[in-house]
Amino acid sequence: MLFFNIFLKSGLMKEIFKGKFITFEGPEGAGKTTQIQLAAKTIESYGVQCLLTREPGGTPLAEELRNIIKHYNGDEKISPETELLLIEAARSQHVKHKILPALAEGKCVLCDRFTDSTCAYQGGGRHMNMENIRILNEFAIAPLKINATILMKLDITEGFKRTQVRYGGKEVFDRFESQNLEFHQNVMDGFLQIAENEHDRVAVINAARSIEEIHTDIMEALYELLR
Repeated sequence: MLFFNIFLKSGLMKEIFKGKFITFEGPEGAGKTTQIQLAAKTIESYGVQCLLTREPGGTPLAEELRNIIKHYNGDEKISPETELLLIEAARSQHVKHKILPALAEGKCVLCDRFTDSTCAYQGGGRHMNMENIRILNEFAIAPLKINATILMKLDITEGFKRTQVRYGGKEVFDRFESQNLEFHQNVMDGFLQIAENEHDRVAVINAARSIEEIHTDIMEALYELLR
């Protein structure tokens, strides 16, 4: 901890974060948005400009697709395959028109959800073929690579308590939030499997603590992953 705090004061932190792509993952209600904003503030204090973005979404067209993916409720149901392809279409627009240009400018890009969410939600939650998902992920993002991922771990029942507070107790859940607890447990298990398989890229952070404690752990984890 002492070494980390001393190192933060050096100009080397700017080089660590410059031009890096960092993703934040986790279940519903884990607090990703809050932590991304705090991380960006800290990284910018090192002299690195940050771009905050999200998935699905990130560009005007991708945001339109996001609205369909998360909120469409017409009589014609969205099949899992259609859902996956819409996500990948939005992702391709996002990568080509927003993420890659920002990285080329030396910005640090922080993204709320990315390809790991597709593996966890569509693979773990929807039980879709994982190899097909990986192929589509790679096709949509090439040549982009994720430099580091923060996985915020939280009990799913606690996450939904937080989500209800966010919506003022009203049940206005989107297509994913409205799924049953088994679905969301499968999603969380999917995330943890990814972290186990790719521990050199993914840091698991306990999200059931104070905002300040979580932020400190996130910054230390990013330092370890990126240095």
